[in-house]
Amino acid sequence: MTVRNLAPNTMLCYLKQVHYLARYFRKPPEQLSREDIREYQLYLAQDRKVSVNSRLVATTALRFLYGVTLQRDRFIEMLPMPRKEHYLPVILSPTEVLQFLEAAPSFTHRVIFSIMYGTGMRVSEAVHLRMRHIDSQRRMIRIEQSKGNRDRDVPLSPKLLELLRTYWRKVRPREWFFPGQNPEQPLGREAVGQAVTLAARRAGLTKKPSPHCLRHSFAVHLLEAGTDLRKIQLLLGHRSLATTARYLYLTTATVCAVTSPLDLLPYPIQDPQQ
Repeated sequence: MTVRNLAPNTMLCYLKQVHYLARYFRKPPEQLSREDIREYQLYLAQDRKVSVNSRLVATTALRFLYGVTLQRDRFIEMLPMPRKEHYLPVILSPTEVLQFLEAAPSFTHRVIFSIMYGTGMRVSEAVHLRMRHIDSQRRMIRIEQSKGNRDRDVPLSPKLLELLRTYWRKVRPREWFFPGQNPEQPLGREAVGQAVTLAARRAGLTKKPSPHCLRHSFAVHLLEAGTDLRKIQLLLGHRSLATTARYLYLTTATVCAVTSPLDLLPYPIQDPQQ
């Protein structure tokens, strides 16, 4: 995996999946048969009720193990990729975003939430920010070696810059802009996820946002404001424009632009008992 320059998170994820497989059978994966692999896949789908996305990750990891590491290509045909399920992401309105930010469990969490919504960063990108990534002179934030091992710049708005300066004066971070309990390590993604859940509950939101929800809301709100799709693609770091174009299905300009046939009826709908 190192030779192929896989991302650290990808390598850790693959190792976890191989560990789960070995723990299930209580023997090394190289000793398993093709029938064992099929049994494990059914176990994940039927017994554990693992989500399709998690099964996709497990299948990708095991394909790498048997196809690349152990060089057993015949096992690949026993590891079919589950068909993906497509769900619309949760999108917060600007008013809900404001309520959500005000309900953040701490000032640090409010700053992290503001960065993700204000720049479209992934949660892993936000918690791995370093002081040197923030360029206040050019009003940009550099994201280094993110998903796909690519760098990109995102805008640093005046309001966000002022918020970051206030945070810096209060916390005085050193290496990591958002240090964890161990100052030598950044804040964990799990801690941000828990803070998002708590903030949504404190804000009284009926929606159930995830950390990625702020990134989705960033993209949709930019589209609704008339920002060019290509620019949004660059800001989000999407390799394909088709990935960014999915947000077109979520904008009010698309969904609400069509007049309902109910509204075209010649008379209003009334209660017959009246």
